[in-house]
Amino acid sequence: MTAISYHDTVNDLQGLDWADAGPFSRLQWFALLENGETAPVIALARNGASAVALPLRRAEGQLEMLTNWYAFTCQPLHTGDAPDAALMQALAADLATRAGRVSFHKLPGEDGVHSNIMNAFHNAGWYVDAHPSDTNHILPVAGRSYAQFLADRPGRLRTTLKRKAKKVQTTLATRFDASDWAAYEDIYANSWKPEEGDPAMLRSFAESESRAGRFRFAIAHHHEEPVAAQFWTVDGSTAFIHKLAHRRDADRLSPGTTLTAALFEHVIDTDCVELVDFGTGDDPYKRDWMEDVRMRWQVTCLRREKPRNWSVIAKARLRKLVSARNDG
Repeated sequence: MTAISYHDTVNDLQGLDWADAGPFSRLQWFALLENGETAPVIALARNGASAVALPLRRAEGQLEMLTNWYAFTCQPLHTGDAPDAALMQALAADLATRAGRVSFHKLPGEDGVHSNIMNAFHNAGWYVDAHPSDTNHILPVAGRSYAQFLADRPGRLRTTLKRKAKKVQTTLATRFDASDWAAYEDIYANSWKPEEGDPAMLRSFAESESRAGRFRFAIAHHHEEPVAAQFWTVDGSTAFIHKLAHRRDADRLSPGTTLTAALFEHVIDTDCVELVDFGTGDDPYKRDWMEDVRMRWQVTCLRREKPRNWSVIAKARLRKLVSARNDG
């Protein structure tokens, strides 16, 4: 028998055998996000040992997936190899009593996550609008060594590495160090990057990944001054590139390129990963390192009986008609 319940903390989900689908779909990740939320809404559907949970939050009169800009993807928690379709549909049906709109951001398409959610909400009577919202650059290593991978990079990138690699000294760590992290924060503050969204949360995540043995961190020094830093993790057979920054006045040294190469060499030849994930965003420099692109999806689920949704549904239908005509 399916039981639906709602919770204000992911701590209530302890004790179930949740699948480990990577850094952004663990209880620990949602617990970190929860610390910054005043009232998360954790929706749980359970039938015996089988369970599906949607960590949500209230936003402007609707519910949306609990996430932030550090996350590469947005996924439900589930037991087993994939979310149980019947439990997901039961959860979608019950959520209609709680909200007129439920939104999901950065859903991955490659493993069926976005289609599972779309089908569940559609079958539960919601109007479902989905469209690509971001890109995810990845590198399938395909059994190559780092030297073989480097030989496949664009000539201008290999030339930059040859000319600039000796201008900085790189160090790589697999354990969190407070002084290293302080150097990263100082570099970031003096980089081209926008203001950090939640530096305390990012540090907590890095410390947690270090305790789990997944932390990879590199710093480049020039004349003993730290000029660039990067934070990666290795999670199973995948390396995730989380943060990279270099000082604006160090552009001529290309320290970021040198650091990226050093970390690629480590995760390919030492960690033996099968995939490198460069997160979301279509920054041109990512194409020099990566070879494939995956889509990330925005899925908005709306109740037709809610008047405030009528104009949104009408616009979504019009957009689909225009798209269909253009494709035809």
